Amino acid sequence: MAFEATEVLKVLISIPSQSKEEEKAADYLQNYIEMQGVETGRKGNNVWCLSPMFDLHKPTLLLNSHIDTVKPVNGWRKNPFSPQEENGKLYGLGSNDAGASVVSLLQVFFQLCRTTQAYNIIYLASCEEEISGKGGIESVLPELPPINFALVGEPTEMQPAIAEKGLMVLDVTAYGKSGHAARNEGDNAIYKVLDDIAWFKNHRFEKESSLLGPVKMSVTQINAGTQHNVIPDRCTFVVDIRSNECYSNQELYAEIQKQITCEAKARSFRLSSSHVDPNHPIVKRATAMGRVPFGSPTLSDQSLMSFPSLKMGPGKSSRSHTADEFIALQEIEEAIGIYLDLLDSTQI
Repeated sequence: MAFEATEVLKVLISIPSQSKEEEKAADYLQNYIEMQGVETGRKGNNVWCLSPMFDLHKPTLLLNSHIDTVKPVNGWRKNPFSPQEENGKLYGLGSNDAGASVVSLLQVFFQLCRTTQAYNIIYLASCEEEISGKGGIESVLPELPPINFALVGEPTEMQPAIAEKGLMVLDVTAYGKSGHAARNEGDNAIYKVLDDIAWFKNHRFEKESSLLGPVKMSVTQINAGTQHNVIPDRCTFVVDIRSNECYSNQELYAEIQKQITCEAKARSFRLSSSHVDPNHPIVKRATAMGRVPFGSPTLSDQSLMSFPSLKMGPGKSSRSHTADEFIALQEIEEAIGIYLDLLDSTQI
């Protein structure tokens, strides 16, 4: 299985599949699955398949990972679209994030479908994950049968992330009045944002998570002014907010609105923090296998799932979005074995 998974991954690496440009990768994966005798469904560049003898009286497990990648960053010494094996490592864009999970979970799907399980299985290779696009998993879930639990493949060194921070981005604006900088006129919009920026820097929300820690707010962009001798009449800044499971994005936004004087608009509330009960059967089984549950600071498609989910996959998060990205071949083999031990004859 590991050899087959690696060969599929090599083909996927060789097909550029940046977010919203995954059509050829989706075509390949869909054809590959159908060549194994399994029917597929497709919406846009999302591809899925269901276990045979699907029974709506059984609970359903979703196996999910994404086929899209970021753009190659500067510094690649190898061709990011030419899979290259070297010293037990497979180099290529998307090898670690999240191609290894895509192909490992697919082989696990095939294997589990050969046996009788107490649950149905859906395998979903989704698109637009890297940009949290609306054409990705969010568009597909309404097309699928009800799901009871999801295992999301992302590079976690095969440790179970049982909580994940959410994301909300705010665009904050202050308005003033323009004037000549040499004269005592105008109303400087830059000065109006200073207290609010200090609030974002210093405020600590009361509820902290044992897994994810506090809500983290970072001012990441600021823009004002047209030239040195004109008092700016408008100043904007951007705030990146990483929520924990103690607050919804809407709750955080409502509190922020009470505390600041500038105008704040949320780009979206949809990317929520997620968590699963540590006593869930799959979490308990993972722990019994020696896996160590943790809280993940990085975002995934879990944020768009309304059902319990666990993030777990081969590779290291620190390799994602880096030059000369790679996955160790041994990591793929180990992942398939751990997934099967975790899921075979289990309850969800």
